[in-house]
Amino acid sequence: MKSTSLALRTSPMLQTFQSLSEPERVAERVKALRASMAKAKIDAVLVPRSDKHQGEYVPACAERLKWLTGFSGSAGIAVVTRKAAVLMVDGRYTVQAGAETDTNVFEVSLLPRAKLADWLMANVGKGGTIGFDPWNHTAGEINRLKAALEPKGLKLKALSKNPIDVVWGKERPKPPQNPVIAQPIAFAGRTAADKISELQTRLKEDGQTAVILTLPDSICWLFNIRGSDVAHNPVVLAFAIVPASGKAELFIAPGRLEPEARAEVSPVAKLLPPEKLADRVKELKAKGKRVRLDPESAAYWFEQKLGGKLIARGQDPCIIPKAIKSDAEVIGARAAHVRDGHAIVRFLAWLDDWASDGTLDEITAVQKLEEFRRDTNMLRDVSFPTISGSGPNGAIVHYRVTEETNRRVQPDELFLIDSGGQYPDGTTDITRTVAVGEPIHDMKRHFTAVLKGHIAVATARFPKGTRGIDLDPFARRALWQIGADFDHGTGHGIGSYLSVHEGPQSISRAGMAVLHPGMLISNEPGYYKVGEYGIRIENVVLVTLPEEIDGGDREMMAFETLTLAPIDRRLILPEMLDKSERDWLNGYHKHVFDALAPNLDPSTRNWLKQATQPI
Repeated sequence: MKSTSLALRTSPMLQTFQSLSEPERVAERVKALRASMAKAKIDAVLVPRSDKHQGEYVPACAERLKWLTGFSGSAGIAVVTRKAAVLMVDGRYTVQAGAETDTNVFEVSLLPRAKLADWLMANVGKGGTIGFDPWNHTAGEINRLKAALEPKGLKLKALSKNPIDVVWGKERPKPPQNPVIAQPIAFAGRTAADKISELQTRLKEDGQTAVILTLPDSICWLFNIRGSDVAHNPVVLAFAIVPASGKAELFIAPGRLEPEARAEVSPVAKLLPPEKLADRVKELKAKGKRVRLDPESAAYWFEQKLGGKLIARGQDPCIIPKAIKSDAEVIGARAAHVRDGHAIVRFLAWLDDWASDGTLDEITAVQKLEEFRRDTNMLRDVSFPTISGSGPNGAIVHYRVTEETNRRVQPDELFLIDSGGQYPDGTTDITRTVAVGEPIHDMKRHFTAVLKGHIAVATARFPKGTRGIDLDPFARRALWQIGADFDHGTGHGIGSYLSVHEGPQSISRAGMAVLHPGMLISNEPGYYKVGEYGIRIENVVLVTLPEEIDGGDREMMAFETLTLAPIDRRLILPEMLDKSERDWLNGYHKHVFDALAPNLDPSTRNWLKQATQPI
């Protein structure tokens, strides 16, 4: 008899399951946009996923790409000309984009093989004008596009009004105005004053009089504040100017700050309303100030207003120190993963109880996992909409279950669940692939190859200066040997009660950032057989301090795995693992049991004991 009720709590869910796309309205919206383009006298318009802050996730009022195309993914760009239209997405969204948009209107192309400049040259006649919103593209992006198009006789035109907003009209949601809270020093580890002082020292060393900060997570980190302006991301949508000397300026409605947040910010920053930003940028220009601006994250609007001569182009100075976690943030990350591990193990035990008879569906699984995380009494939010994919839905890399796509978990299939929690002391992200019934040999073969890649990354030793691109092949070698691969990065950086996707660190083919001790990063190789099943194994790891190795002549860094949850032994072909791989897996499972078992109920503890038996 099943030991756990399938009944769910009636408290509000942190995630919803309504369809986010409206492909049936794409044609009429594109028609209206083309009429607006004609009035603006432009031949094409760029519609990116980004907003004023160039973050990966955007508030509802900035979901222009989704509104126009129906595509709800977190990366992509559309172009609409008088007669043609294209939606360009990366490998994570190949299946999703085609399903969510109207392919009679939008051609779907895959980045990076599809080149935006090439498409524009092929579809906009010589002498044509391409409109763009200067707030929604970075300076680097626009300058590169200009360099490619202008020699071919195509002109880029910054628009004073976004044509999508004109067509969207009164239906467009209002910008968020949610409360701003303080991130306690116990979790942050450093005061805002200390961080600002360090930043100002760097500005002086570089001969710069100020920096303009535009990334929400940089601003939240610097001022030790958090918010809820973007779903599942505890960030505040604001801008900041930090001078080399004196008080910083934070552009946000002052009434939004809770008393604790105001007490943290007021000693180090002037609070100015957002509408004052343009005036302050104009003043910086008038005074001839040398201003640092990140061309890869700051909107082109700032370059327009400042002019090229005053801009000191350089990376946002918060990015690296934010990525290198303080001691308090590392302690918080470990605590958050123990807490999250208890919730995940309770869920996996419950899943084994319920999944086998074909009555469980994807939405119920999401609801139950969220319930277990709520039981920790520290969950602030999920860190992204849970990916709950049974059978063929597991092969959609960023699948989001809706009431329309909801599918039952069937016997003899694989079930993939990728989820995370936002806790005040840390952000989590974990994927497990679970066998339901009896897996076939190919499932086991692919799963074990993915596991071998995961272990290769988890056990890597590497010297100072190593980049993510250097480690990415570790995750793929076993898959390559059996003629397989995956079309996404192996790992992304993770924030400290901030964005679940944090730069600059990554393990990927594009991972050029150097890895430093204290960085958090995911380890998540996968394999996807379209129409049948998906496999991904994801843990969060911490880059450790360099250590001497016996007999070696260079110190080496490594990874400490923080995520605590068993890896499904039923999907492993032991003969594919060598001794060191088996030793790692058995050691990891022992660590999971020792860390989690003392605070589990007897039934779940017994399940975990079986799930972590040595191979």
